Amino acid sequence: MSRQPDSIIAGTQIPVSCKSPVVVAATAALALLLLIGAGCRSTLVSTTAKGPKLLELSGDLAVHDPVIIKEKYTYYVFCTGGGQRGGIIPIRCSTNLLHWTLCGSVFDLLPQWATNEIPRARGAWAPDISWFNGRYHLYYALSSFGVNESAIGLAVNETLDSADPRYQWVDQGLVVRSRAGVDDFNAIDPQLVIENKRNVWLCWGSFWGGIKMRRIDPATGKLSTQDATLYSLASRPRLQPHQTPPVEGAIEAPTVVRRGSWWYLFASYDLCCQGTNSSYNVRVGRSTRVTGPYLDRAGKPMMEGGGTMVIEATTPNWRGPGHQTVFQDANGDYLLFHAYDGRTGRPELKISTIVWDDGWPRVAPLP
Repeated sequence: MSRQPDSIIAGTQIPVSCKSPVVVAATAALALLLLIGAGCRSTLVSTTAKGPKLLELSGDLAVHDPVIIKEKYTYYVFCTGGGQRGGIIPIRCSTNLLHWTLCGSVFDLLPQWATNEIPRARGAWAPDISWFNGRYHLYYALSSFGVNESAIGLAVNETLDSADPRYQWVDQGLVVRSRAGVDDFNAIDPQLVIENKRNVWLCWGSFWGGIKMRRIDPATGKLSTQDATLYSLASRPRLQPHQTPPVEGAIEAPTVVRRGSWWYLFASYDLCCQGTNSSYNVRVGRSTRVTGPYLDRAGKPMMEGGGTMVIEATTPNWRGPGHQTVFQDANGDYLLFHAYDGRTGRPELKISTIVWDDGWPRVAPLP
């Protein structure tokens, strides 16, 4: 019989404990859906202060595209990483959200199907972690920079504790694929969204036609064979003929989370991966339905390039904050993201508490 996590993080978005790997629940429906216990309550970090706070982190913070989840008393951050020498999808651990250590990786090498399907892939990108149906579900992306010959895969595990004899990542293979010249989307940056026991969704997207969503079969974790509807959640204007790599339509890394009666879509706009020249920033819109339409605070649809600013670089010290995830913990909500050191250009993990003003998120600025 599988053990149920005490708390789950927000990489996925299941508001009780949350995102995928830490699928922290926010509602009873979610809790029931995830079969999550409401047990673990960390008291080391509090978000009860009036204003948002940027946490003071230490340890191994060399993280790009973070996602987080909690099992029992440990927080786990998964991120982009790995290559031909192994260490695919690094994992970092913390017991207090503040000090982080490298504690393993999901794969030693990419699964064979992945290298057959996407020969140019050298590692796995932008994972997402969630708990439902008695297992952790980790979605990950395969691609190469600037093209949409991409794929999303799935691996599952009964526990995140590597000392547990049940610990084993079992790859489930291909979930969704995009092909150059065929699909107007890029199958990277996956995120699982659990609406209720019967309605589970996968969203993804980067450049091209923007952020997409499909229904998932909860039994398999793969695309539903009963409902093939492809929903479009957000996009940026593209006025010129397409170029590869793309130069317009810079939106990616969706995070969908429920708070109260609203669904919130966070996404990263503009350019990542340019070191000190990165222009990444995080924006948000909301909807009463998980499939949209999402509007920003001014009422502009995210399908028309709308999006209310959540965080951007405002000083030379840190550039390009983005590829966010929302972690809904028992103590409050957090925004995790990476930002680039303004001197070295290297990415680093950042965590801010979230304060909600009139139904809209506010986070601490970067120093």
